[in-house]
Amino acid sequence: MYFQALDDKGECVGVYKDGELYFKEKPEGIKRTWKYAEFLADSSVEYASVYSNNRSLSDACPPYLIDDWTEVEEQLKAFYRSFVIAKVNLNENCFFDLVPRPFLIKYCEIRNKITKYVFENFEKPSNYDFMVDLTKVLTRIRYQKMNIDLTQLSKNAHLPKFRQAMKKFSQIQPYCRYNIVGTKTGRLATFSDSFPIMTLDKDLRAMVKPTQDWFVELDFNAAELRTLMALAGSPMPLEDIHDWNATNLFPAGTERSEAKQRLFSWLYDEAKSNPNLAKYYDRDGVKKEYWDGRVVKTHFGREIEADGKHALNYIIQSTTADLVLRQVVKVFDFLKDKRSFISFTIHDNIMLDIPDEERYIIPELIEIFSNTDLGKFMVNVKAGKDFGNLKDLNL
Repeated sequence: MYFQALDDKGECVGVYKDGELYFKEKPEGIKRTWKYAEFLADSSVEYASVYSNNRSLSDACPPYLIDDWTEVEEQLKAFYRSFVIAKVNLNENCFFDLVPRPFLIKYCEIRNKITKYVFENFEKPSNYDFMVDLTKVLTRIRYQKMNIDLTQLSKNAHLPKFRQAMKKFSQIQPYCRYNIVGTKTGRLATFSDSFPIMTLDKDLRAMVKPTQDWFVELDFNAAELRTLMALAGSPMPLEDIHDWNATNLFPAGTERSEAKQRLFSWLYDEAKSNPNLAKYYDRDGVKKEYWDGRVVKTHFGREIEADGKHALNYIIQSTTADLVLRQVVKVFDFLKDKRSFISFTIHDNIMLDIPDEERYIIPELIEIFSNTDLGKFMVNVKAGKDFGNLKDLNL
């Protein structure tokens, strides 16, 4: 029943089970393991890492196994240090080809024991299925090599900012590694060794290019405001929400930018009162429904400790994060038999890498992305030949 994948890349099929190592083909009777691997995508396997709410092996390890785990973990770290010194790229090599087989057996056996402990002592999370689906998406993104063109920066090499960027990015592996538990609200973060797609300076974005023909960006229009409206039971406008607010909730002649500034100024300052805004953005009612005075429990079941000052922000941000990531999973599933794929995601949007011959699927992708568990959200669509030069796409 219990087994361990020796690598999580789809092309690196290796399994430890009952003291034996299996390569290229999976043995019978594999049911429970520590974490997801791509070659298990179509298997009915359960994952202890998700049961434990994505704790690390060290954090999930029971006290009676700590000494054994510490010993094998130190050996593992030594191997990784040697890979760095030898400049071995683990994104392009199978882990089990790089270490001695006796170590693999020892390492996997202790992982099996921790895995068994988790299944016997942790309850299955209510969002388990979603977290497994999201893990599959992020694992696929992790091993997609990004197309980084540093010549785009060399055009401005006379400026220190661009010279420094060229040096920095020539040393960073072009892979995006998301941390699924990097924030308390459920928003994705990236690991320190990831390509920094989520914080990349706008002036540098042109170096990120699709591997095929087009980047197509699907971006929710004012996602967090729409989330609040949905939670409050307010009708949702299918137009730019700040234009709608300026026309319907503020005095005639109010500019969009002013309406946006005034709404956010009111939204997170409970000392400010505006009955007109409260009709559609019932911040008090939403806060009362999803915060018990100590813990926020969102529409999607995520629980976050919060004081009164942060409760509303956590409710909105966490609900929006889970909503967006559910749409990411839906788009990923739709694209399984296509050449198009999700290149990366940043908070409220996804970036798609699309070949010319599949441009016809864009309207369907928009429809899938817009139909959320909280209703239909307006989607802004942009396209371009690189991340820094995206233009509105009106379909």
